[in-house]
Amino acid sequence: MEVRALAEQPPFTTKDGSTIRSILDLSNAPVDKQSLAEATIPAGGETERHWHKDSEEFYFILSGTGSMEIDGETREVGEGDGILIPAGAWHQIKAASDLRFLCCCAPPYRHEDTYFE
Repeated sequence: MEVRALAEQPPFTTKDGSTIRSILDLSNAPVDKQSLAEATIPAGGETERHWHKDSEEFYFILSGTGSMEIDGETREVGEGDGILIPAGAWHQIKAASDLRFLCCCAPPYRHEDTYFE
């Protein structure tokens, strides 16, 4: 059985600029098909616009508000919103207030699968 406490996971910065704490991923568990992490972006912050060749992502907003852009379409997002980011889609999230969300990637997140303009 694999159980990981969020509070025990060290934060790191991804290639897109968000601060992540991996809950279950390739670095800390024998995962094969997905990863789960908590991401935070301070008010006024944003990720760098990017895309993933392999990974489809789900974001689930735990707290805060912001705007999510996917392939040129932008929507306001907030607590309780789930967001699908298809593999290959350009995307960026901007925080209007401190933003905290879960990020699930399938296949698991890898720095090498993050591409920029």
